[in-house]
Amino acid sequence: MGPDHPHYSKAFELGREIAKLLDCTSWTGAGPGLMDAATKGALQAGKPVGGFKIGKEAGEWTASNFHSYLPTETYLTCRFFSARKHGLVDAAVRNEATDRTAVVALPGGIGTLDEMFEILALIQLQRIGSELPVPFIVMNYDSFYKNLLEFLDDCEYWGTVSRGEVASLWKVCENNSEALAYLAGFYHLSPLD
Repeated sequence: MGPDHPHYSKAFELGREIAKLLDCTSWTGAGPGLMDAATKGALQAGKPVGGFKIGKEAGEWTASNFHSYLPTETYLTCRFFSARKHGLVDAAVRNEATDRTAVVALPGGIGTLDEMFEILALIQLQRIGSELPVPFIVMNYDSFYKNLLEFLDDCEYWGTVSRGEVASLWKVCENNSEALAYLAGFYHLSPLD
């Protein structure tokens, strides 16, 4: 999902607006596609960015261990997704009540799903967010995650997850306005903060 894809411009805008709203460092997988859009959006907002890049990720400039435009001190190159997930979880954990963090899952592939479910399980098992909750948003642009959400409904039907449990752990948003409003409400911010 490169710059010509409609989700790219949405992710760029969301990355910019969340960085401004939460006044935070934005951490991504420092890869191509929507990760790149969110990174560039945060940079446009004038906020710091960091990343956990997978070495030799497929496609374009990502075939190397080096990022094409981020300074080397702003990202780590990881060999495995487990290291990336660990870094992203550490970045999301709130250590103080004044910390403003969020996990935002954009449309993606197997790596994104792996990261989403790892973080979802950590929240479910109260390994993160038990004392200081962390908002977890799934961006369902153009119903991208429709089949996944239906599968989770099937899991409820079969009893492999408790009814309403998954919905209580994350917020599914159809557009950026909904996500920004949710974050503003979560942290008791006005849109102008």
